Amino acid sequence: MPTMRHILGAAGLAAVLMTSGPSWADEQTVTLAVDNLFCATCPYIVKQVLTGVPGVRDVEVSYETKTAVVTFEDSETDIAALTEATGSVGFPSRLIEQGG
Repeated sequence: MPTMRHILGAAGLAAVLMTSGPSWADEQTVTLAVDNLFCATCPYIVKQVLTGVPGVRDVEVSYETKTAVVTFEDSETDIAALTEATGSVGFPSRLIEQGG
């Protein structure tokens, strides 16, 4: 016969399993080549628009290398959304490295 300790243990385990569920989201880091970075404020604009994309966790834009390194949750966004965001403000971009 189950004791109170067994019942509470099973209830606790069930609670943990229900709240922890499988996690299929994965953090991705990509490097985008960004066109039209002609002035010192351009990287700021690109960073702001990429930061506004849901799921984006970190953005570093380099004027010198004309690139943006973006870290994002792949369950919330994708590379197409990132390149669409930069293109929508006049800075077309394309993937040059994934996992970098």
